[in-house]
Amino acid sequence: MRPIHPSADQGVVPIGAKLRSARVAQGLTLAQVAESSGLSKGFLSRVERDDASPSVATLVQLCQVLSLPVGALFAEPEIQRITRSEAPHINLGGVGVSELLMSPRGEERVQLLRSSLEPGAHGGAELYTVNCDVEVLLVISGAVTVRFADRSVRLDAGDALTFPGREPHTWQAADELGAELCWVLAPAPWSGSA
Repeated sequence: MRPIHPSADQGVVPIGAKLRSARVAQGLTLAQVAESSGLSKGFLSRVERDDASPSVATLVQLCQVLSLPVGALFAEPEIQRITRSEAPHINLGGVGVSELLMSPRGEERVQLLRSSLEPGAHGGAELYTVNCDVEVLLVISGAVTVRFADRSVRLDAGDALTFPGREPHTWQAADELGAELCWVLAPAPWSGSA
């Protein structure tokens, strides 16, 4: 019996975007990277567009210039899909609200919540805070009023409001409409994994 050898995938591994992203994130121009690496700007541009395939030695050299581990060029991005039907229900203390956690439970950088508010639903009579740096509220449908210590802000469908999570606040859905909301909290005030 003859051994069967695996065949290589003929597709190009798209590393150019990762190299370009690392360069731009560091505020470097193509000319600066070209000078540091000894490669031409034109060649680097073609590599970033995945129009040229650099040698292993050239990739190692570029990664050294960009302080990027070579393995990072080939790592699969961490992508997690959560469907509305699979999202876990959570209870953050609101009255007349159904809340879904739309970001992964262990995600610590950001948290996405989807809230379905009955007409007149509210976050409580007392102002509260959330242990995060920033909250963003997007009204998908309906209307909601967010109350702070010194003012109230009404938001209608399509409106968004950004404010510090540690700013005392509460909210109330319009009596006649209810609302569908998305909340983005950064960083995540709790990971939900415990």
